[in-house]
Amino acid sequence: MADLIRQLLEARRALATELDSDLADRGFPDVRPGHAAVFLGVDRRSGSRLTDLAEHVRLTKQGMMAMVDDLEARGYVRRVPDPNDARAKLVRLTARGRRAAAECRWAVQSVEQRTRR
Repeated sequence: MADLIRQLLEARRALATELDSDLADRGFPDVRPGHAAVFLGVDRRSGSRLTDLAEHVRLTKQGMMAMVDDLEARGYVRRVPDPNDARAKLVRLTARGRRAAAECRWAVQSVEQRTRR
């Protein structure tokens, strides 16, 4: 069992390294594999609540807040008021975030194709 866990961890590291490299080559050196979950989880039309994103990627709300804070500081997302709940905010992709999301989709597909060979 320990050998299987080690192999899975090594495979995860290798895939993350490939994603990092692909994204850097395409102009997004500061995007990490974990960011892809946010980019791909945000509703591109209306935005998503932080709690929904956290559930979607199975992170704590605090963990997702830290990730969104980081992405907002880098200009990939912004928080806007939720029109349905004055207490809540929606996370929306900026133009830069939409480009990064498209590159993440491409990079994930590219890595998937290479690993199937």
